[in-house]
Amino acid sequence: MDGGFNFPIFRTKREDVKKRFNLNDPAERQEYFEFKAGREIAKLKEYFSRGGTFVAYLLGKKNSGKGTYAKLFMEVVGAEHVGHMSIGDIIRDVEEGLSTRAGKEAFLEFVRKNYRGFHSTEETLDFFKKRSTAVLLPSELVVMLIKYEISKRPRQAIFVDGFPRAMDQVTYSLYLRELIGYRDDPDFFVFISLPNAVIDERIKYRVICPICKTPRSMRLLPTNNVGFDEAQKAFYLMCDGPSCKSARMVSKEGDELGVKPLEERLATDGKIMAQLLKLHGVPKVYLRNAVPVSRAKEYADDYEITPAYEYEYDASEKRVKVTERPWMVKDDEGELSYSLLPPAVCLALIKQTVAVLGLE
Repeated sequence: MDGGFNFPIFRTKREDVKKRFNLNDPAERQEYFEFKAGREIAKLKEYFSRGGTFVAYLLGKKNSGKGTYAKLFMEVVGAEHVGHMSIGDIIRDVEEGLSTRAGKEAFLEFVRKNYRGFHSTEETLDFFKKRSTAVLLPSELVVMLIKYEISKRPRQAIFVDGFPRAMDQVTYSLYLRELIGYRDDPDFFVFISLPNAVIDERIKYRVICPICKTPRSMRLLPTNNVGFDEAQKAFYLMCDGPSCKSARMVSKEGDELGVKPLEERLATDGKIMAQLLKLHGVPKVYLRNAVPVSRAKEYADDYEITPAYEYEYDASEKRVKVTERPWMVKDDEGELSYSLLPPAVCLALIKQTVAVLGLE
């Protein structure tokens, strides 16, 4: 069972044509999506061209790939049509803005006009000053922050990442559109499941582009460009986003500990997902990261399965050699499984989004 949730396995394999793609290469990745979901992509682009939008709530345990799948979706259909809204990023941006007088005044003005809750304007600032990763902001303040972020964006379809994060936020999420007074377009939940063993590896080897915030993994999802820091005797990835100019990707402090510091958070995330899975009246998309080894050949092409990458520096040639090998993990029920590469999971997101929007 994948992550404790018995989600259906989505078939990405095509039997009619034997064609391989390097899913780490942006050009081949685009070709892959057109090859396997060209019809659905065309329908989504036509939907957006008519002004269609949606609000999708990404629900999964921490490090389940929410941001990665949303950004791949944006890459496929066009970032001008779709936005990714991370609650954590919004909070960090607000905190940065509060460090300047102009930013603080602009935020306070927005709070006075839009905040409804049990705390004064000045008290809302105290929440940011005292905030830690272990203490959540009040739910009504989070709703206002979402509205604050939406106010800065053009009309887009939006993936909301990181809300709800606590049980008391579940009810808020059901009425978020009405609470923020934004719009009345389709909304749906996107549930993401994967084994804790995969999350552990992702955290330990995660790196992020400082410019576009795209996450990758030194071990499981490298970019095309790998460098070697001779002074530190360490390998590093360079972002291959077209506007990032090969920016050096960096890790976060504490990631080397894996899931151990997050056990309580992961348990809460699982409870929230279980609660929302019972909900009626809101369409649901199911994304499954892991496929049992015994069934993988039936459902996925081999190039869609995550390999583990290893690096060797050739000092004579001043270049990094990259090798890969099969990577298997045990799911939360102990079954040996393969983890799917993000584009294969995003393929399921694209096709199911077309279905829930009624575009089939």
